[in-house]
Amino acid sequence: MRIGELSERTETPRRLLRYYEEQGLIVSRRLPNGYRDYDEYNVDRVLQIRGLLDAGLPTRIIKQILPCLDKPRTIYFPDATPEMLATLEQEQDRMTRRIDCLTRNRDAISEYLDIVRQGRQPDVA
Repeated sequence: MRIGELSERTETPRRLLRYYEEQGLIVSRRLPNGYRDYDEYNVDRVLQIRGLLDAGLPTRIIKQILPCLDKPRTIYFPDATPEMLATLEQEQDRMTRRIDCLTRNRDAISEYLDIVRQGRQPDVA
């Protein structure tokens, strides 16, 4: 598939797909006319990359674990180094803190919306 179709199917801008390719996260073949041609598996791969980026993982770590992703949400990494495990544990802890913060913010917004929808004035501290 061409880059436009991959962009549409993954809701990822073409520029970002080119960046992923530049970083070695996805691979395309070049057609005789110079256009990029992506295999079907790149749809899931791009969604995995976006999910990992959204979770806060940097591309350097994603590049290391990406070869171990055989399908969405499955990671198989038989020869992980202690350094890689420590890095992933740090990222996991950071994500947990981010999730906690986002949960608090979501709950505060939900509470505010409930009060406003009931026609009451929210408490302002």
